Amino acid sequence: MSLVQRMRLYMKGMMFKYMPLMISCVEFEAFVLDYLEDRLPANQRRIFELHLKICPECREYLAAYRRSVEVGKVVFQEPSAPVPADVPEDLVEAILQARRG
Repeated sequence: MSLVQRMRLYMKGMMFKYMPLMISCVEFEAFVLDYLEDRLPANQRRIFELHLKICPECREYLAAYRRSVEVGKVVFQEPSAPVPADVPEDLVEAILQARRG
């Protein structure tokens, strides 16, 4: 990540920190799994979804996380199943390493 990108995220994080009913991107990441598994209480879910509406980086992160979960399920359930062509090689390698370790 470039210095400009890091500064942009830092500034956005500072802005979110002082907005009422807002979470930072770091806090967002901590809630992703609970969100996907529908385990967030209604008020936290609304705050999470508000963050999603205004943060393109976290929307991208959530989409990638969902895809990683899908690929992980396929790899762990059907080890010999072919990996979809659109899955990045580094993701496949990370999943295989997790499976071995």
